[in-house]
Amino acid sequence: MKVLKSEVKLCLSCMEEHKVDIVEVMEHEVFKGVEVDFPAIYEYCSNTDEYLENEDMIHANSLAIKDAYRKKVGLLTSKEIISLREKYGVSQKDLSEILDWGKATITRYENHQVQDRAHDDILRKIDSDPRWFLELLKRAKDKLPQKTFEKYCHSAREQYNKQKNQYLIASIQALYAKFEGEDKTGSVELDLDKVVEVINYLAQNVSVLHKVKLMKLLWYADILHYKRHGRSITGLVYSALPMGAVPEGHEQIVMLDGVSFDTVMYGDNVGYKFKPTPGLEIKRLTADELETIDKVISEFGHLNTDQIVDRMHEEEAYKCTEGNCIISYSFADQLSIE
Repeated sequence: MKVLKSEVKLCLSCMEEHKVDIVEVMEHEVFKGVEVDFPAIYEYCSNTDEYLENEDMIHANSLAIKDAYRKKVGLLTSKEIISLREKYGVSQKDLSEILDWGKATITRYENHQVQDRAHDDILRKIDSDPRWFLELLKRAKDKLPQKTFEKYCHSAREQYNKQKNQYLIASIQALYAKFEGEDKTGSVELDLDKVVEVINYLAQNVSVLHKVKLMKLLWYADILHYKRHGRSITGLVYSALPMGAVPEGHEQIVMLDGVSFDTVMYGDNVGYKFKPTPGLEIKRLTADELETIDKVISEFGHLNTDQIVDRMHEEEAYKCTEGNCIISYSFADQLSIE
């Protein structure tokens, strides 16, 4: 028994006024055929050595049993449902409406009813996937006042932006799941943390770094390191496009957290000019890898975009690879630099 607080009041057990303890006691019950332990709250009378429950305690203890059950069988607890709802700033009634579950369903789940597995899966999906919740909101737009709809959409977009990097990583990893073999990946698994560090290191040490040039420098760094050490630095897979080698998933890669750039206009076109990310430290790159990147910078860092594209087009790896096909690391021995 753990005493939470005490107060002098009329005790309904002995019908005398004295100090009554509010206590927490671990209880054991069977709920839906499952044995659970849970903390129950009672008033304790030391005169009669009895526990009493007021109305609030009856409700709280009932919910505690159900939450203990939910934890044991892998369902969201009432507090977790409240938390995910508050994350989006959505009311109980509106969330029920958005999900087309009936107006009081979420209220019941937060107060006294255990959700079924199908509803639990949907709530978990909402919690982990703000983009999906946005789609649900759009479907339920006619059920909500316009201002309320816009408020919920704003909250969902804020949550999406917070998780954007996770989405990007997941999409890149899904893309790379189909690539196997040292000739494609350079004998290492994709390491996006190293990719971000390489981009930042290049941005720190190359005065003008536009996207096309960055893509070529990444390829040269990876294939030169493979030539020297039998493995690439990042595990990136490169395709032979008209402007030279480009890593698969490059559009998502440049949007990762830790990659910074300014957008610049070139006539009617928008381009990227990469810059170091303030506060980002180079921690994962080894001394050998930095030495390789430094060699690439000394060889190509001063070239403009057209010059490095021309140099790329002269590489055997590029000339021997069909357009839009994967460039094999097996061409490393024929690379123009040592």
